[in-house]
Parts: sequence; structure tokens; C-alpha cells
Amino acid sequence: MFVAKVTGSVVSTQKVDVMVGQKLMVVEPYRLDGESRRELLTTGRTFVAVDTIGAGEGDYVLITQGSSARLTEETSSLPIDAVIVGIVDSVHVDHGCVYSRESGES
Repeated sequence: MFVAKVTGSVVSTQKVDVMVGQKLMVVEPYRLDGESRRELLTTGRTFVAVDTIGAGEGDYVLITQGSSARLTEETSSLPIDAVIVGIVDSVHVDHGCVYSRESGES
């Protein structure tokens, strides 16, 4: 599991029946700044994840990938590799807050 930021959405009108109604979001993984350890930085990658919880653009989210992505009730029958399983409220490292949804800081 890792932290990512929702940066957009994907619309696909033609897809397999089991994927109809699934919300697809573009997510960008983030990592802890190795030097300062005081902020989250983008990894520079993006990919598509199924959103099972109603995340929106700009939200930091928890992502699960691989076979683990199909272990929720909502995704057990879906042909997916990545799923949003949580919206991040805050991230604390070394007794400091590196992200807070309430303050919008990262």
C-alpha cells in the first residue's frame, strides 16, 4: 500500500461489462523527501486506479496494487491492478506532520 495524489479521471465508454459503472482515476504516487523528511514528493509516475470510496481530484489516497487490489468486496470480480482504498487525512513521520488534509499542506 502507498500514498498517491488523485490528479485526474479517465472516461471509457467502451469496456468489459463488469467494469461498467466503475470510477477510474489518474493517480500519482508520492514518497517522503529523503533529505528533509518533512514533505511528500511526487515520484513522477502516473497510473489508473479504480475508486471505490469517492475520492476527488487533489485528494491524497491510499492505493493497493496487484492481487491485493481484488481483495475488497467491491473489486473481487474486477480485472484491475490498482484500487483506491482510503482517503488520507494526515501523514506523520519522525514526530512531524508532512501532510494534513485539513490544512492542505504537503
